Amino acid sequence: MREILDPAAAWVTEERQFALAVLVSAQASSPREVGAAMVVDADGVVFGNVSAGCVDGDVHDLCVQAIETGESTRVRYGISDETAFEAGLSCGGVIDVLVLPVLPGTPAAAAITDLHAAILRREPCALGIFTAGPGTGELLLARESVDAAAVTDPGIRGALVADLARLRTDDHALTLRYGTDVDPLEVLGVPFPHAPRLIIIGAVEFSVALSRLGAASGFEVSVCDPRDAFAAPTRFPDAHEVVHEWPHDYLARTPIDARTAICVLTHDPRFDVPALTIALRSPAAYVGAMGSRRTHDDRARRLAEAGVTDAETERLRSPIGLALGGRTPEETALSILAEIVMVRSGGRGEALRDATGPVHPALSTPDVPRSQPGAEEGIACAPGAGTVVPR
Repeated sequence: MREILDPAAAWVTEERQFALAVLVSAQASSPREVGAAMVVDADGVVFGNVSAGCVDGDVHDLCVQAIETGESTRVRYGISDETAFEAGLSCGGVIDVLVLPVLPGTPAAAAITDLHAAILRREPCALGIFTAGPGTGELLLARESVDAAAVTDPGIRGALVADLARLRTDDHALTLRYGTDVDPLEVLGVPFPHAPRLIIIGAVEFSVALSRLGAASGFEVSVCDPRDAFAAPTRFPDAHEVVHEWPHDYLARTPIDARTAICVLTHDPRFDVPALTIALRSPAAYVGAMGSRRTHDDRARRLAEAGVTDAETERLRSPIGLALGGRTPEETALSILAEIVMVRSGGRGEALRDATGPVHPALSTPDVPRSQPGAEEGIACAPGAGTVVPR
């Protein structure tokens, strides 16, 4: 959903009428994760998508309709012999899409503005989207505090507040259900943890390409090099920051967590050994260093002399990147980012043609927090293409 927030927040500021479509459930194969979103304004301008294109045209029309009627709609898409040439999923999956209007001055518009502002502040938050039951189509933003006054049942309200608060630092959307089968409430919790960080040590030409590609992939990019002539901000226009400081001093003071990747792209022992000593002992999920196998062996020897243990050195991805065969800075940057994505997602880096099983492996989604009896995880899906899900 992050990719649609910039235009959506701008439209709220301009007081444009638009609609938000969100993928709220998926069964079997689906090209997008639950939480994927699309926004469409009254003129039909669109950002984002909820599928790989197979149902987006139909969802676009539903968005325009929602702007006109001011009403939310939940629609189910699937594929069968009878619907093969209608709006359906050629991949064979079944998805539910919720379409809701976002009109000037409404709570939905305010929630989008607040969400966008929180993300710019790097404040972890979660968006609760009411997908079934009372308040369907409403949005609820969970930050340090949550105002869920619209939920009248005090037990359910307390459970929802606690569950959304816990989701703020998760990586994947989760469906939350409360109440009974007779009177259920379903809320999709979409987490917005702070953006992942990409720290690049060394202002070389490979760093320029990696900074650009990393920023385009949603990373908050920091470039560190003590040499002003090389680390010019104009050379790294996509970076969040360009730091003129010794890398080991910078790494010792900057926040590093499990959503951080550190890439050392220098070949200078004055830079890489002190920087890697700190990086390999940090909670960073990925630490990589550029160089040949001979360079790696020499670097490992120097790290050992600096007191780095074999177990710590084992964390180092060196030579850096996947074996894509490219040589240009852009191709090398692609191989580095591909390895970072592989490590983050637990992938194997093999060609999909040579692999078996689903193209998109099932996510290891945690159980829904049981804040109260009756809260349960569940996504109800059934075949059908473009069918309105009954309330």
